[in-house]
Amino acid sequence: MPYRPDHLSHFKTLARQRPPRTMVALAWMVLVGIAVSFVILFLVPWVQTARGEGSVAALNPDDRAQQISALVGGRVDRWYVHDGQHVAAGDPIVRVVDVDPNLLSRLAAERAQVEAEIAAVRQSQAVAGIDVGRSGQLLAEGLASRRDFEQAQIKVADGAAKLAESRAKLNRIDIQLNRQSAQVVRAPRDGRIQSINAATGGALVSAGTILAIVAPERVERAVELFVDGRDVPLVQPGRPVRLEFEGWPAIQFSGWPVIAHGLFDGRVRTLDPTAGPTGLFRVLVEPMPGKATWPDLRFVRLGGKVQGWIQGETVSVGYELWRQLNDFPLDFGQAGRLGSTGTAGQAEAEKTAPKSDKAN
Repeated sequence: MPYRPDHLSHFKTLARQRPPRTMVALAWMVLVGIAVSFVILFLVPWVQTARGEGSVAALNPDDRAQQISALVGGRVDRWYVHDGQHVAAGDPIVRVVDVDPNLLSRLAAERAQVEAEIAAVRQSQAVAGIDVGRSGQLLAEGLASRRDFEQAQIKVADGAAKLAESRAKLNRIDIQLNRQSAQVVRAPRDGRIQSINAATGGALVSAGTILAIVAPERVERAVELFVDGRDVPLVQPGRPVRLEFEGWPAIQFSGWPVIAHGLFDGRVRTLDPTAGPTGLFRVLVEPMPGKATWPDLRFVRLGGKVQGWIQGETVSVGYELWRQLNDFPLDFGQAGRLGSTGTAGQAEAEKTAPKSDKAN
């Protein structure tokens, strides 16, 4: 029997019932929420990002903190600097002296003695050369024996051997003197003394002992980020990177970079071919040309911590949510693609594409 509204006339109380307005409003809110959720999932774009953590580093190896080592073994005699002091290239930093305070004078006396030996050997060698000429002439006239002539030649050869030995001894002494003259260690470049690792007086050091650390003040900065191996296929030279420096206030939305505040732009410079001991890959990031410069060095110093987001493709929110729930790598497949972020990596691919493909 088909339903007819007039049947409610037999149920007067039921006919007078009306749904509560709260329930009606809640039902509409649920329906609108579902519709908005579908719109967000399938129509709102989301920028894929590979997140990494790292620190600020110097792009040029010469701009990194340098260790000042002792050139010779000995005792620390005097410091010319103190912690935090600014130094220029070539300024003296520390003086190391030998344990024997009379070593230099003894080496100088030994050198003078060897020079006297060389002079004596040269004089005897000149006399032996005259004897060889005289013996040869007498031998030709039959007034001397061949044995005398050969003895004179042997004296010349002995003199040459002694001269070579004395010169080698002189070279060894000069090397020792040069090393002792290098006891004053100087700054390799402009910078500031970061730390001093030895005390004056009784501190004995050997060659190669680290005495101090000099940190350059004017450096070209870069950022070292360490990313998971799953995200490495996304990382290509030229990819844009958003950076959040430690101590710098920022609000970050990785999927919507246009509404982020307090972040700075960079681009991928290089990616290490192999992973480090922790299993993460190191990504070197440099400033993005044409964008806002990074904070001053007094705010963002070398070694400061950094968080970075390497930007990838633009996909839908639903696709990105599905990818993360399935733990797939970034840029998995081609489904759900809304467009391109216009990254430098894609531009590089378009430039290297064959002209015939572009024409098609």
